[in-house]
Amino acid sequence: MPELSHRRRLLVLAICCMSLLIVSLDNTVLNVALPSMQHDLDASTSGLQWTIDAYTLVLASLLMLAGSTADRIGRKRVFMAGLVVFTVGSVLCSLAPNLEALVAFRMVQAVGGSMLNPVAMSIITNTFTDPRERARAIGAWGAVVGISMAAGPLVGGLLVDSVGWRSIFWINLPVGLAALLLTLRHVPESRAPKAKRPDPLGQFLVIALFGSLTYAIIEAPNAGFASTLPYAALALAALLGVLWYEPRREEPLIDLRFFRSVPFSGATVIAISAFAALGGFLFLSTLYLQNVRGLDALHAGLWMLPMAVPTFLCAPLSGRLVGTRGPRVPLLIAGFAMTASGVMFAAFDAETSNVTLFLGYVLFGLGFGFVNAPITNTAVSGMPRAQAGVAAAVASTSRQLGQTLGVAVIGAVLAAGVGSSSYKDAFVEAAGPGWWILTGCGLAVLVLGALSSGARARRSAERVAERLSPAEVREAVGVSA
Repeated sequence: MPELSHRRRLLVLAICCMSLLIVSLDNTVLNVALPSMQHDLDASTSGLQWTIDAYTLVLASLLMLAGSTADRIGRKRVFMAGLVVFTVGSVLCSLAPNLEALVAFRMVQAVGGSMLNPVAMSIITNTFTDPRERARAIGAWGAVVGISMAAGPLVGGLLVDSVGWRSIFWINLPVGLAALLLTLRHVPESRAPKAKRPDPLGQFLVIALFGSLTYAIIEAPNAGFASTLPYAALALAALLGVLWYEPRREEPLIDLRFFRSVPFSGATVIAISAFAALGGFLFLSTLYLQNVRGLDALHAGLWMLPMAVPTFLCAPLSGRLVGTRGPRVPLLIAGFAMTASGVMFAAFDAETSNVTLFLGYVLFGLGFGFVNAPITNTAVSGMPRAQAGVAAAVASTSRQLGQTLGVAVIGAVLAAGVGSSSYKDAFVEAAGPGWWILTGCGLAVLVLGALSSGARARRSAERVAERLSPAEVREAVGVSA
């Protein structure tokens, strides 16, 4: 990629952030619309889970393929294709006649989305080569998630109450088209000097692993554990297949040697834990506010502002802290705040009082605002810039897998707890185990944040860099330290 002026680099960052905005906004808007969809399409709890997880599951399965393909054939080309597919998928979702069609069209959206976030992060990584400038750019990138969390519930609530849930997909059209035109004109094309060859068997194993595991979790409360056991066994077999096959390939889809680096492995597990907490938190909150408290979509969206605003404010601050002091402080703040929020709901039924509900939301938003930048910086910085698409895809895959598992597990726990009772009568008690799971996710962020950001962890990253040989890997590990 040619060296760009400071103004042009900022423009490229803004274009990439637009793609993140429509993908993130789509998820937060959708959560507010879930009760309306449930009523309109006569959907069960598992049906609602699939409207979210069909998207995140396909996204998680294809992100690494999209990243490596972009490195090989051109990042700008793949990014533009993703914008087109995502926009078309949004139109199809708005026209879906039933739940099954909506789930299918959400999968179309996800195919496009898989070409956006990791490729956009790859473009940012190759545009901002200075470590401090890159950390600030990633902080701005993380702030977009905060914007989507702040704007999504309000915009979604307004649209659902005034026009209907189908209109939530229309907002992707103008942003998607604007991003497409700006990309065509202002984003330079770039490729990796030596990109990886395709790995179809590895890709198949990843899809089988994610898909069968998610199906087993979501459908277990309805179909019974015995009926979903074969899918759990398939997930285990696919995992063992990945662990056996990938190290034997000269150019694997997933280079498992990177996981010998404690900071990289820590960032991966932290991403899964943090986004599992986010997915479960939004799922429980939306159903509680509308189905238990009886709020309309707009007022439910307003209640989520105490969570969204801290996320928006803390994300750029987290990026600056990563750039100046490293990832340790933001990760510890994130882990402590998310754990405290989970304990408030799990042990003290925070949702039953306006004051504690508000405080629980603020704490979770604070924690989530601090967690995104250190995940991204550590994961991307620990891998060679030549493979930036794959590096960003690993981080993005961890996020989407976490959100998929969060909705699947928390939804399954809630469905099993509610049973045949009404949401209003059984929700608080049924949600208790789910809140404890989210507390565990926050605790994982706290503990792993401490363990993966110390001197011993950095030395493990240096050893991995030495084994991988290229000088740019050693340089990248130095950035993450």
